[in-house]
Amino acid sequence: MSDSPSLPRLKRVPPGWWVGMGWYAGMLLTFLVRVRLPGEYEPSVRPGVLLYRWDGLLTQLLATALAAAGCFLLERRPLRALALVLGAAALATFSLSVGEIPLAQFLAVDVALYFIAATRSRRTALVALLMALGTLTGFLAVRLLAGWHVGTSAELVVALTAVVAWLVGGSAYETRRHGETLAARAAERAVVEERLRIAREMHDMVAHSVGIIALQAGAAARVVHTQPEAAREAMSAVETAGRETLSGLRRMLGALRQADPGHEGREASERQPAEGLADVERLARSTTAAGVRVDVDLRGEPRPLPPDIDLSAFRIIQESVTNVVRHAATGSCRVSIVYGSEALAIEVADRGRGAGLSTEPGFGLVGMRERVALLQGDFTAAPHPEGGFRVTARLPVPATASTGDVA
Repeated sequence: MSDSPSLPRLKRVPPGWWVGMGWYAGMLLTFLVRVRLPGEYEPSVRPGVLLYRWDGLLTQLLATALAAAGCFLLERRPLRALALVLGAAALATFSLSVGEIPLAQFLAVDVALYFIAATRSRRTALVALLMALGTLTGFLAVRLLAGWHVGTSAELVVALTAVVAWLVGGSAYETRRHGETLAARAAERAVVEERLRIAREMHDMVAHSVGIIALQAGAAARVVHTQPEAAREAMSAVETAGRETLSGLRRMLGALRQADPGHEGREASERQPAEGLADVERLARSTTAAGVRVDVDLRGEPRPLPPDIDLSAFRIIQESVTNVVRHAATGSCRVSIVYGSEALAIEVADRGRGAGLSTEPGFGLVGMRERVALLQGDFTAAPHPEGGFRVTARLPVPATASTGDVA
């Protein structure tokens, strides 16, 4: 069920309007309790002598004008607006023949206190509360000094409503600040995660390509005089790897500039689909051409995977093959991909000097481990007991993965 569409509109109502509604509701209540309503033998409160006279009505009109001015200034000058509403509450009480400022006249003040405490600093909110309590105290003090009757007990109830409104507003202020803090932390976390993802992508892409380029360039240098044709093929492979690396970096930079509206149209035609398991054969061919044979063992029925799993699986294989080329000192390795009903299993194994890989500094294994951890999978990378090094990863595949997931 969708949320009610009226809630956003209520949030857009200016605070001054709410204070105005509180004032008019209090005025209406003031007159209602002084009228004998159906079912009553007499009014709940007897009207004062001045209430229905011209001077009493003029006092109420002037008080309403002060309250309206306070509503108008509430968002720009909150303390000045509160002073006007407090003055209106005190002025409206003079023609009621009561010994205290009634709660009905203080409803607008309570609403204004809530909005000030909810939207302004703690210092401003505290000053507003002291102004409200000071007005109540000053009203009673003036009547005491004049020798008039005062309603101290009723005024304590009114003061309590002001404190409650201030506390509720302060709670809303703290809740909003906490939400803003959480949002800022989430944004910072997202930035860090995105930077780590980009760093992993660039490491995987550049490390693999540079390894292939170095291997092919070395082979070309060794046979340039004795086998010119082989040297030419090796340099062609260097050129191809370099172009693919530049293309990948261009796509990545294009993705980083997607937030810039000026680049959206130009980059849309340059972006290409992200790499995935469909590119493993191409990876195997380029690595085999560089001098390290890659045997791909595919089991199960290949099916479309979610983009994050597809890309991560390819990057794990790419980084593992790159490590074989750079560190294993072997002429071949084996890549196994098993499509299971609940998970995708990957294994890259070689028979080289795998023990040396774990002592090499770098971020390849760390990046692979982070990728698998983000996908709630299992990852191992260790020397094989029979020699060589083996990398395994198990990536859970959602049951709902389908062609639509990778569209």
